[in-house]
Amino acid sequence: MEKLVTSGTFSLDGGTWDVDNNVWIIGDSTEVIVIDAAHDAEAIAAAIGDRTVKAIACTHAHNDHIDAAPALARLTGAPILLHPADLELWRMTHPDTAPDGDLSDGQVLTVAGADLTVVHTPGHAPGAICLHGPELGAVFSGDTLFQGGPGATGRSFSDFPTIITSIEKRLLTLPADTIVHTGHGVSTTIGGEAPHLLDWITRGH
Repeated sequence: MEKLVTSGTFSLDGGTWDVDNNVWIIGDSTEVIVIDAAHDAEAIAAAIGDRTVKAIACTHAHNDHIDAAPALARLTGAPILLHPADLELWRMTHPDTAPDGDLSDGQVLTVAGADLTVVHTPGHAPGAICLHGPELGAVFSGDTLFQGGPGATGRSFSDFPTIITSIEKRLLTLPADTIVHTGHGVSTTIGGEAPHLLDWITRGH
């Protein structure tokens, strides 16, 4: 498991912000899955090297998480996978390119002998997903859960009660020592975040 941080911008609802994104590369010396091809396809391809890319999995379709996906797919020959509920967001960034396949709740992606199970966690975006790797003791949460609370829900296509339900029912039920590898910033754990659920609800974080 490797983390690459890339920098660029996030744009939605007429605003644009500078952001640093975590790109996760999961696998071994021969094959990998890339989670969120953000900003810089060449830098991601350089980190991959000569390994086979089995898939480019998108946790959701905000532009900062998918802007480099088509270019990385061309460089590596890997299929781009996205939950279909985020196709409208995808088309805002890539109107002339479609994902190669769908991600669906309960689907299992296997790389280097490890399983990554797709967990549909709408709220930050309609098609937001997390990838749970039990053998890795980790969940890759995209922008659904961060250290300190849920992902943002103040813009189009997002909903605060929905993300709270996703976190409570789909993520906080994972083992407490599960490491949460996020789409931005530092990692946390399920046990570290679970006690704060009521606080998030109360303040509408």
